[in-house]
Amino acid sequence: MSAPKVLVASDLDRTLIYSSAALALTMPDARAPRLLCVEVHESKPLSFMTETAAALLTELGDLAHFVPTTTRTRKQYQRINLPGPAPEYAICANGGHLLVDGVTDLDWHEAVKARLASECAPLDEVREHLEATADPEWLRKHRVAEDLFAYMVVERELLPEQWVKDLAVWAEARGWTVSLQGRKIYAVPRPLTKSAAVREVARRTGALLTLAAGDSLLDADLLLAADRGWRPGHGELADDDWTAPAITALPERGVVAGERILREFVGICAGRGAGVGGVPGTV
Repeated sequence: MSAPKVLVASDLDRTLIYSSAALALTMPDARAPRLLCVEVHESKPLSFMTETAAALLTELGDLAHFVPTTTRTRKQYQRINLPGPAPEYAICANGGHLLVDGVTDLDWHEAVKARLASECAPLDEVREHLEATADPEWLRKHRVAEDLFAYMVVERELLPEQWVKDLAVWAEARGWTVSLQGRKIYAVPRPLTKSAAVREVARRTGALLTLAAGDSLLDADLLLAADRGWRPGHGELADDDWTAPAITALPERGVVAGERILREFVGICAGRGAGVGGVPGTV
C-alpha cells in the first residue's frame, strides 16, 4: 500500500491568491512576475497568482490532498478557478461548510450550527450591534454570510481604530471574535474554525502530516493545529508579529509570498524539504 498523502490546508485570499490592490508589485516593472487571473467577478478580473505559483499548485495537487480553506461563502469560493486537479475537499465559511467534490456535507454543517447555538451569542444579536454602532461615514456594506457570521466593507482610512478594539472586547464576551482584513471587518463565532474542519478532512483521508498557510487572525487556529505552517510578511498575523513553534514567518509580501508558500508546500510533499517521513499529525 502507498503511504498516505500529506494534507495541505491553505487560506486563499492574500495567501495564495491576490486582488490587484494586494499584489504588492514593488519590483521594477520589467521584473514583475507574469500573472494568471484565477477569478472573474461581474465580468472583471478580480484575483491573481503568478504563473509560477499556478504551476506549483498544479504539481501540489498531484502530490498531496490540497484543501482550499477560506472564510469565503460557497458562492464566493465557486467563482475561483484554481489551476490543477479539482480538490476533493474544500472548506468554506471559516469551517461552516465542508465541501466534498463541490457539494456541502450536510451532517457536518448541521453539527457546526448546533455547536454555535450552544456556545455563543446568536448572529442576530451581533448583527444588530454592528448596525447600531457602525458610522455611515466609513461603512460601505454590511453582509451576513451563510447565516453563520457577519462582515462589513469599510473605508479603511476613515475607520476609527478604537471602534474596532471596542467591538473586539464586546464580541469576546459573547463568544465571538473580530478580524480586520483589508477593507473588511469580520465578526465570527469563536467555535467556527477552519481547524475543526481540517481535522475532519485529516480523519477522512488518513493523512499523517498536515501543512497550512494563512495571513489573518482567523487563520491562527489553522496554523497552530498543523504540523508545519507558514504566514506571509503581510496581513494581521505579520502586523502583530505573531509566531509559534513550527510556524515560519516569511519575509515575502504580496503575490510573491503566495508563490513562496506553494514552493514550500511542494518541496516538503516531494521530499525536498524538512518534515517528511510520516510525522504524526496534530490536526
